[in-house]
Amino acid sequence: MVVNVGNTGNVESAAAGAWGVAGRYREFSWRQARGRCTAHEELSARIGHDPELCDLLSGSLPAGDKQQPDLLLAAVRYLDGPHAELGPRGDMAYGRWREWTIRHWDEVRAVIMQRSARTDEPAHCATLLPLLARLPQPLALLEVGTSAGLCLHPDRYRYHYRHEDDRGAGGGALPGDARHGDARHGEALQPAPLRAEAGEPGSPLVFGCRTGWPDDELPERLPRIVWRGGIGLDPLDPAAEPDDLRWLQALVWPGDGERAARLSAAVDAVRAVPRPRMVRGDLLDELPALAAEAPPEATLVIFHTDALIGLPPARREEFARLVRSLLDGRAGGGHWIANEHHSVLPWITPPAHRPPHPDDALLTLALDERPVALTGPHGEILRRLPGTEDVAVAGH
Repeated sequence: MVVNVGNTGNVESAAAGAWGVAGRYREFSWRQARGRCTAHEELSARIGHDPELCDLLSGSLPAGDKQQPDLLLAAVRYLDGPHAELGPRGDMAYGRWREWTIRHWDEVRAVIMQRSARTDEPAHCATLLPLLARLPQPLALLEVGTSAGLCLHPDRYRYHYRHEDDRGAGGGALPGDARHGDARHGEALQPAPLRAEAGEPGSPLVFGCRTGWPDDELPERLPRIVWRGGIGLDPLDPAAEPDDLRWLQALVWPGDGERAARLSAAVDAVRAVPRPRMVRGDLLDELPALAAEAPPEATLVIFHTDALIGLPPARREEFARLVRSLLDGRAGGGHWIANEHHSVLPWITPPAHRPPHPDDALLTLALDERPVALTGPHGEILRRLPGTEDVAVAGH
């Protein structure tokens, strides 16, 4: 099959673009999908070794975010392409996936151009809660890089904290149930005794988090939140728009039924409450005006999770200067909580302990630019860093 990529300029430029896309897919397979999603690991690797398909992607999608693998893979799932649930495995299955994607390319491209790969992981609230609960109350929460604003509702969920090495204390969550199973072995694992629990008793969703955080610093009560706002390039409202929820579900990787259930339950948990103040646009451009809307009697908390990696380093530094300026100029100040990979915010003091692979996927949780803990990519781990006990105290 010959793929027509149209007029992409000179041949050398087109070849360089396709080569870059191919490398991006191979890198995604090796660095991100490997060990986490066998379906995406195989599919993205096959795309990375498919010159004709990479020609199509580089020739018809603008360079940058629109060429990221997550977007293409989610768009095909969103449109009910073949093998949407388990992913194409093997030569024949990949051939069907490839043929369908090319035949429906106009539709696939339209979804990619309309949507963003940014998705909410509400379980991150389990790693944010110990900090939020110790800050001066009430709080005004402002999330930078939000998608559907689900992390702006930490007071609508319930939390179970267990020792990090406890068998069966996995970090995911099931609607209304703290039990977890190991789907690979078909064995139901019994949860270890709770160290602490907090949250909304009637919540349809319970987040489990493995942690070595001191017992006396684990939250016993929820923060009091009087204002919520978020900034995103494509803010969604899955509680009111079924199509937005469908897109968020398409972004969940194949085989991760627990995360898909968690997402649906989080939407149900916030469906009846007032919507946060959501702003569409660039995070630096919109941040000052939105921060000014926070009530003056509340402690403003600007936070973000795995949201700055797409910014060039110079823009990250500009963002840091802006946050410092906004908090310093606010009567009563405020706090900045960053939950990013340590390589994203180089001006933050590096963690005293950098875990070896594969734990290098863990994020660094920092309060006011001082690292506090390492956290799991889905809120399943909260690991206190040595020598940071004073950082987690409000006002420090």
